[in-house]
Amino acid sequence: MADEPLVLGIETSCDETGVGVVRGTTLLADAIASSVDEHARFGGVVPEVASRAHLEAMVPTIERALKEAGVSARDLDGIAVTAGPGLAGALLVGVSAAKAYAYALGKPLYGVNHLASHICVDQLEHGPLPEPTMALLVSGGHSSLLLAPDITSDVRPLGATIDDAAGEAFDKIARVLQLGFPGGPVIDRLAREGDPKAIAFPRGLTGPRDAPYDFSFSGLKTSVARWIEAKRKAGEDVPVRDVAASFQEAVVDVLTRKAIRACKDEGVDHLMIGGGVAANSRLRSLAQERCDDAGIILRVPRPGLCTDNGAMVAALGAEMVKRNRAASDWDLSADSSLPVTDPHVPGHSHGHSHGDGGGDGHAHGHGHGHGHAHDHDHVHELSKDNLYS
Repeated sequence: MADEPLVLGIETSCDETGVGVVRGTTLLADAIASSVDEHARFGGVVPEVASRAHLEAMVPTIERALKEAGVSARDLDGIAVTAGPGLAGALLVGVSAAKAYAYALGKPLYGVNHLASHICVDQLEHGPLPEPTMALLVSGGHSSLLLAPDITSDVRPLGATIDDAAGEAFDKIARVLQLGFPGGPVIDRLAREGDPKAIAFPRGLTGPRDAPYDFSFSGLKTSVARWIEAKRKAGEDVPVRDVAASFQEAVVDVLTRKAIRACKDEGVDHLMIGGGVAANSRLRSLAQERCDDAGIILRVPRPGLCTDNGAMVAALGAEMVKRNRAASDWDLSADSSLPVTDPHVPGHSHGHSHGDGGGDGHAHGHGHGHGHAHDHDHVHELSKDNLYS
C-alpha cells in the first residue's frame, strides 16, 4: 500500500465542500462541510450562497482531512479537483484552492470530471472497477447511463435526462407536499409506510419508439403535482405516504429497467449505481432484485459515498496518477458544462475538441456538452433558468 499514489481530492460542484484523501483504492479521510441548511429556506441551492460557504469552509476542511488521514500535505503525490460540471462560482473556489495548494507544494494538479468521479468512488468500497463498467448516475443535476471502458480516458454516454433529473423531481414533489428541502431523504422515509401501487403515475420515455436509455421525469412531476392539486381542490386529505411511495416507485422502476436493458444490450455483467439518489433505499432494493434476476452483479457504494464528496475526486485522481495520465496545466479553469466524455482536463497543451458530449450539467444544468469545442480557459455561462429552476 505504501507505493500506491497518495492523492487529496477537492469537490465543490454544488453545496458540499468535500475533501478526501485516498491512497490507491484505500480511503484515508473523507471530510465534508455542507451548506444545505443555508439553502433550505430558499427551497433549493443558491449559487452565491454555495460559493461563499465553500470559501469559508475550504482551508479548515482540507486541514481536517489531512489530520484524519494522518498525513502531511508534503506527502501527497498529487491534488485532484472537480473542474466540472457544476455551478460555475462554486467550481472556481475549488479549482483556485487546488491550484494554490498544488503550486505551493510543488505537486501535480488534476482537474477531473464530477460524473466520472461518482463512478470511480466505488473502487474505495468494492475494489478496482471492472472494464468496461456500466454506470447509472442519478442525482439532483443528472440522470445518466454511462459505459466506461477506462474511467480515466474513455467514458461513453448512452443516455441522459432530457428534462428534470431524478433528484430534482424528488425535490420538487417534496416542495408540493410541503416536506422541505432536500426532498429525497424525506420521501424515501415516508414511502416506506405507503403503498407503491396506490396511484398509477406515468413512466416517462418507456414506449417502444422512445429513446431506450434516455430519461424524462418532467411529465411524472407534473402528473403528481396535478393529482395532489385535484385532491386539495376537492377538499380531500392528500395521502402523503401513498403519494411518496407511488411517485418513488415510478422513478426507480424506470431507472432500473433502463439500466438493466443497457447492461444486456452491451453485454456487461456489472452495474454500478452512483450519485445522491443512489442512497435511496427503494432504488437499491429494486436494482438488487432486478440484477439478481438478470445475472448482473450490482455495485453500489455506501450512502455516504453516493452524495457529493472529496473522496470520489481523490479516487479518480489516484487512478490518474497510477495510470500516468497527463497532469492539468496551471491555467486550468472551471468548466460548468464539462462533458462526461472528458474524465479529466489536461490543459491547453493537450487541447482537443469534443464531439457529442452528452453530459448533464450538475445542479440543474441540463444537456450541456453537445458538440462544441472547449479551450478550458473560461467559465461557461449558465442561464438563470437553469440555476434557479
